[in-house]
Amino acid sequence: MDNIYLFYWLLFVVAMLYSSVGHGGASGYLALMALYAFSPEIMKPTALILNLFVSLISFIQFYRGEHFKWKIFLPLAIASIPMAFMGGLITMEALVYKRILGTLLFIPVIRFLFFANIPDEELKKSNLILSVLIGSLIGFISGLIGIGGGIILSPILLLLKWTNQKQTAAISALFIFVNSLSGLAGQMTKGINLSPDMLTYVAVAFAGGICGAYLGALKFNQNILKNTLAVVLMLAGWKLIFT
Repeated sequence: MDNIYLFYWLLFVVAMLYSSVGHGGASGYLALMALYAFSPEIMKPTALILNLFVSLISFIQFYRGEHFKWKIFLPLAIASIPMAFMGGLITMEALVYKRILGTLLFIPVIRFLFFANIPDEELKKSNLILSVLIGSLIGFISGLIGIGGGIILSPILLLLKWTNQKQTAAISALFIFVNSLSGLAGQMTKGINLSPDMLTYVAVAFAGGICGAYLGALKFNQNILKNTLAVVLMLAGWKLIFT
């Protein structure tokens, strides 16, 4: 691979930025691998494996900050897990796959740029039936594309005013973890292809995830992190769709 060290640096930065806002980073890893001409057969399982490590780190940090809400998480996750498995069974043509991925990258851009934090007094009670419907749809898309679904779930939670930003990050992180595990299980029933450098990818993403989760949950101004990530995703999405 050309510019391998640049790839590792970008992988670290993507993991750091995503984990700082409670995401595992699969959409970012997929965009990065697509730009480096990885095949979809390698991209999907690689992104999900990296997701498992980074989203778990992020969840632990936000959970320690007492931002997690089991009542909101459980119906979403219970509905999404079997659908993520089903989505993981499906293989798409490479060009269609990249177009869909590029389009999905614009969802978190909208969330990061246009959704402000919601004061606790404005939060609303979650709806069980709507939670099941949302979880099912996001779960299927997650398994199909090879993401954890946090980039889709987060703006929905904020739009519905069920959670504030840090609660959204905590719920999304664990949602990503369980969906990534389920989607990966679906892919494994058909056999998966992994890069021989997989352990290095995990180590780099893990290190980035630790840095990002610490900054996002405890120390750093999240607006700076979100705006940076939004610009990166916008550029990657544009390239995947139009080139």
